Amino acid sequence: MAIELFNEKGHVCLMFTHLADEGGEAVQANQFLVIHGGAGAIIDPGGNVAYNELLLTIGRYFPPNKLDNILASHADPDIIASLDRWMTSTQATLYISRLWERFAPHFCKPGKTQDRIIGIPDPGMRIALGESEIVALPGHFMHSEGNFQFWDPVSRILFSGDLGVSMGTSADAARVVTSLDSHIPRMEAFHRRYMVSSKVLKLWAHMARSLPIRMIVPQHGSPMAGDAVPAFIDWVEGLSCGIDHLTQANYAVPA
Repeated sequence: MAIELFNEKGHVCLMFTHLADEGGEAVQANQFLVIHGGAGAIIDPGGNVAYNELLLTIGRYFPPNKLDNILASHADPDIIASLDRWMTSTQATLYISRLWERFAPHFCKPGKTQDRIIGIPDPGMRIALGESEIVALPGHFMHSEGNFQFWDPVSRILFSGDLGVSMGTSADAARVVTSLDSHIPRMEAFHRRYMVSSKVLKLWAHMARSLPIRMIVPQHGSPMAGDAVPAFIDWVEGLSCGIDHLTQANYAVPA
């Protein structure tokens, strides 16, 4: 099942929510497909647990062998553990932080990634998608040290990776959140642990306010839209997290 986030004038954004949590053994994860005319990009395609069904489901909307780009927010297994299979079934180019450019081939058989990885520089870049583009925005240390979010200026959707994550099931992820207050309990523990510092969140909030964001869609959990978008930016801007909470007691030899 695909959730249609946007569909206007040949530009389509789809979200897949149910592929990686069968049986409850793997964390729920979202995958995304952006289509513009005859060009297609998959964002954070996931691990092997999601690959078969994702490939079949995408095929209902776009020929997988014609995918142009694979966009990876970072190098965690729930993001690109299936990379070897995507390198086999498509001719797509992988875009990933330069920090992970030489680590990503470890997911693949030798030679599979030769001349097919483009390292995104720290300031980000614009990635062509047919006659449109997707903008790789710096998302460093949220939570990965080499981390990017992907902004689609046509749909005004920010694919935010691990920022904005809420914990739950695929049924929860299918629900679009428009009021933040009741949603915070599903986000708070994750963000306090996985986001590196409040300084990073403040820097991100300043950048995010410069964009006309219609929807924030994380890699786990529910999309946020409407009033929840500015409320989320305000919430994370004031959140203490990560190293803000560490003391010497966190670095002690176990008894």
